Amino acid sequence: MSSENIQLIVSGLLATLALTATSALVALIVGTLIGVLRVGPRAILREAAAGYVEFFRNIPILTVLFFIYFGLPASGIRLSSFSCATWGLGLYTAAYVAEIIRSGIYSVGRGQIEAARSLGLGFTQMLRFVLLPQAFSVAIPPLGTLLIALLKNTAIAQSIAVTELFYQATVIEGRTFNPNIFLIIGLIYVVVNIPLGLLVNYAERRLRIVR
Repeated sequence: MSSENIQLIVSGLLATLALTATSALVALIVGTLIGVLRVGPRAILREAAAGYVEFFRNIPILTVLFFIYFGLPASGIRLSSFSCATWGLGLYTAAYVAEIIRSGIYSVGRGQIEAARSLGLGFTQMLRFVLLPQAFSVAIPPLGTLLIALLKNTAIAQSIAVTELFYQATVIEGRTFNPNIFLIIGLIYVVVNIPLGLLVNYAERRLRIVR
């Protein structure tokens, strides 16, 4: 493989990792907010949060990316391809993060909630000091698995011209007419994802010991 193609692969891998990190941050922030609203005291906010989750869980992720990339410019909002992919992947993944956080909150014992209320804690204080810390400890393993899925989902960003790993593979294949490049790219995904999977398994074992 030529040095130029190697450079393309390296730059694509760095773009993939950067896209994974930025979209994961968006997903974590938005997903946590939606997850909290789903268990909040206001019915209208619970319904709105549930609608968000159902909407994004029932449409293809490609639809989200295309709407942001092609639809927003019609409204005068123009973002780079990378930003469009970040928001598209982040908002889409946030629906799944929200469900994980919601399940984590529901896993907190009823006795602890009653104890927090007896101490006079409001809903916001109870979230901060009681619910969310325990919810995140329960949610770490599924969130780790979701992160691995997100890294693989970044490959779809090539459809809106983000120069991530899969995009660079198509460029190399177009130049060399050698489809084996996709096997190499697949192996790179495996090499990156296996340590993440081991880290998730380690975190899950540690959490079991703590509990």
